[in-house]
Amino acid sequence: MLWRDNYHRFGLIALATDATIEGDAQRLLPPGCRLHVTRIAFENPTTAENLRRTGPMLKQAAALLVPGFELKGVGFACTSASAVLGDGVRDALGDRAPITTPVAAALRGFAALDVTRIALMTPYLAETTDLVGDHFEEHGLGVVTRHSMGFPDDRDMAVLPGQEIVDFAVEADHPDAQALFISCTALPAVDVIEEIESRLGKPVVSSNLAMFWSMLDIARIPAAGLGRLFKVRTW
Repeated sequence: MLWRDNYHRFGLIALATDATIEGDAQRLLPPGCRLHVTRIAFENPTTAENLRRTGPMLKQAAALLVPGFELKGVGFACTSASAVLGDGVRDALGDRAPITTPVAAALRGFAALDVTRIALMTPYLAETTDLVGDHFEEHGLGVVTRHSMGFPDDRDMAVLPGQEIVDFAVEADHPDAQALFISCTALPAVDVIEEIESRLGKPVVSSNLAMFWSMLDIARIPAAGLGRLFKVRTW
């Protein structure tokens, strides 16, 4: 039996240590949407080895997302892990609903914005930043510069003050970049997106902004979120 109602329901798989994702969802999802979140274990630091360990947990986690209800989309809320796992995320989560990851959403968003070259800013260690930057370049998006804040633990990233994020974003920009991407679903960047866009004069996209924009856009649900990306529709 499939239960239906008047809500647009989305599922989300988050890391156990992510302290930011639900708050950003509240800012970005419009009325009439409901987000159902389940979590998987994660052990810091955010190395490729630890990120890869999330893959085998995805299928079971997805099965816990309100069984029997129709979902408009399912997201995996880890940018660096989705870069490491690649198509393995989609393979693990199946075809219950359209699958979205932050890296896939960012690629989709930059295509919609007609952006082909970006500056990359992350709160990670440099080696983790390269996992994301290399993934973008392998999928045809130019990364003209990469800046890392140097944090190994996503809980440290989650408590960074907004002004520190703004200042580092300005430093991370490059004149040859058409846009700036701020990586990491745990980084509280959504609230300062428009300030950074004003400072840089170009689109600024964060992991959570891209992911929720893409989930809504795929489902063809109008939304008035933050930043230039939320003004774009692909339908």
